[in-house]
Amino acid sequence: MSPTPTGRWIPTATGGELVISRTFRAPIEDVWASVTESDRTARWFGPWKGDARPGGRIRYQMIQEEGAPWSEARIEACEPPRRLVLTDSMAHLELRLSTVDTGTLLELVHHLPGPDGVGAGDYGPGWEFYLDALVASRDDTPMPDFNDYYPSMKPYFEALLE
Repeated sequence: MSPTPTGRWIPTATGGELVISRTFRAPIEDVWASVTESDRTARWFGPWKGDARPGGRIRYQMIQEEGAPWSEARIEACEPPRRLVLTDSMAHLELRLSTVDTGTLLELVHHLPGPDGVGAGDYGPGWEFYLDALVASRDDTPMPDFNDYYPSMKPYFEALLE
């Protein structure tokens, strides 16, 4: 079964937000731990280490990327258990968590500069993959295959910008 893209494009005054979300039948604190505790992020994204406070810097490893490189990010905001904002050399990311009737809504927001959303076709499939990997890690099910996401989802994300 092929995964279905869920991303949305929201134009803003400074560019736009590529928003991809998942809902979990779990308390907000537990989902927060899945996206902020290194031993838990290691299960679906990769581990991290460093100074995890606003203004601090962390190093993180994206285990699904070729060569599993380590990168550096700055923590712009950390408001447990509702909001985390990170910037690195390639992205300005925000995680927003909220309580909903069925549990917790997690929104991954990739802020893109400029109204044309350059890069959404490449970033979107990757974030869909990583959020499905988060779901798999929490449900103890097999990890998704990136080849099911890219390049097949690229046209969907490019069409969001039209």
